Amino acid sequence: MKLTIKRWIPLVGLLGVFIVIGVFLSPEKLKEYPAYVSESPSPTGIKALYTYLENEGDAISRWSLSPDRLSKKETGQLLIMAEPFTVPDQEEMEEYEDFMRRGNTILLLKDNPKGMFDIKTEMIDSPILPLVRDGKGNTYETDALSGVRLEEETGDQVLLDDVDGTIAYKTDVGQGSLIVSTTPAWMTNGSILEKDHLSLILLLLKEAGAQEGTILFDEFLHGGESGATLATLYPQWLLLLLLQSAIFTLLGLWMQGKRFGGILTPREETVRFSDERIKALSAWYLKGKQYKASLLIQSDYVRLLFQERWGIPTSKEWEDLKEPLARRLQTVSEKEIASFLMGIKGVQNKDRISKQEYIMWSKRLELFRKEVEDR
Repeated sequence: MKLTIKRWIPLVGLLGVFIVIGVFLSPEKLKEYPAYVSESPSPTGIKALYTYLENEGDAISRWSLSPDRLSKKETGQLLIMAEPFTVPDQEEMEEYEDFMRRGNTILLLKDNPKGMFDIKTEMIDSPILPLVRDGKGNTYETDALSGVRLEEETGDQVLLDDVDGTIAYKTDVGQGSLIVSTTPAWMTNGSILEKDHLSLILLLLKEAGAQEGTILFDEFLHGGESGATLATLYPQWLLLLLLQSAIFTLLGLWMQGKRFGGILTPREETVRFSDERIKALSAWYLKGKQYKASLLIQSDYVRLLFQERWGIPTSKEWEDLKEPLARRLQTVSEKEIASFLMGIKGVQNKDRISKQEYIMWSKRLELFRKEVEDR
């Protein structure tokens, strides 16, 4: 089927209407964010802290790649791990430790950091007092305290503690350091402005040297590189363009009659193409003014029908067919049959015939053909 612009216009218009309706009438769903993600504005996210540090002019960015991609040349960087979803495997842990040995710092805030960096912890009952002390003896009031306390080793610097034990400490790793805290809830959007949480978080950042170098928020352990999907890897406009291109391609193939699967030629297709060949042949005869030749072919076909249907031999002359035809063509009078037989013989004996004669005798032959085929 030949495609034209007129056939494409309504199809494109209809598809455009469906797209517009889908965009404007589809209910907008609120985006759900995981907890402790730096771009999450929800109460469990930490976007407020990220934005605060960004506004303070610190060199800050998100890190969503595996630890082996961390810079092996720069020093003085701070990598913040806020409640990692998973514990890194051995190879990843070695990469993080190598990152610290080169002179960088990791600030790990996790309710129970046991299993990471050989950290040892102990469980306690509910905290007795919501008061926290720093290394200088200053006290801070807090709402959120974990039921886990850290077991520091010789040489570790206690940064925060309470009556139940150590809450945060700092330890050297090569040329860098590791700071561990069991209170990630302090830095969430819903809690950072409660009580003295902001002051405590800033104290930990200061101990980590946040003002000295680049600050990285580790999103790899929140499913960064490993959790990438098609929707997150490519922009929405590109995905929409690819979807529309796929739809237009399928519609184009369908309108051109493309078929997928086994080859099956229906009878209608064969008949249609046969009719087209006949029409092309007749058009060639008309353009070449081969009126007599075309008329002879039509008359021979009618004679062949007389033989197949009624057993009248084709060897008989036209004038000898009056009686056989009169017996079988009851709807045609004998006078009309005699006039036809006399006239067709005369036309066939002419050297050339006009277009008007050709059309008239073609119609008369067509009438006899229908009479024979309908019986």
